Amino acid sequence: MSINRVNITGNLTRDPELRATQGGTQVLHLGVAVNDRRRNPQTGNWEDYPNFIDCVMFGTRAEAIQRYLSKGTKVAIEGRLRYSSWERDGQKRSKIEVVIDEIEFMSSRQGGNSGGYGQQQGGYAAPQANYQASAPQAPAPAPVAAPPAADVYDEDIPF
Repeated sequence: MSINRVNITGNLTRDPELRATQGGTQVLHLGVAVNDRRRNPQTGNWEDYPNFIDCVMFGTRAEAIQRYLSKGTKVAIEGRLRYSSWERDGQKRSKIEVVIDEIEFMSSRQGGNSGGYGQQQGGYAAPQANYQASAPQAPAPAPVAAPPAADVYDEDIPF
């Protein structure tokens, strides 16, 4: 038995490309940058090393989410690895890419990366209603403080 599952979280390296096969199937190509943290042997400091991962999604979902993604958007992807090989100009070429099963938008549609209770997340903006009240309104509740950024504890993790 073998298991072929991949979970990655990172930022899109370019705007997604939507294409269609000759049969009409929609194909969305994404590039995701995922950082790897390693200790620099000369300085002893932790440093980020980027890994660039090619991802692909098929079908009507690919067409639907393409309009919500752009370069720099933070996403979480779950999928499986797929190996491809071909020959071009007499040279053999190959690559491994992630075939996306699930994708979650982790930054707002406006491009902000911070979350919180008072901000939109997930790539969708909630409709804003414009109400006119005839009675006096109660004072607005105090804003809830946003949770600390996710990278606060990164230097404590040894990998």
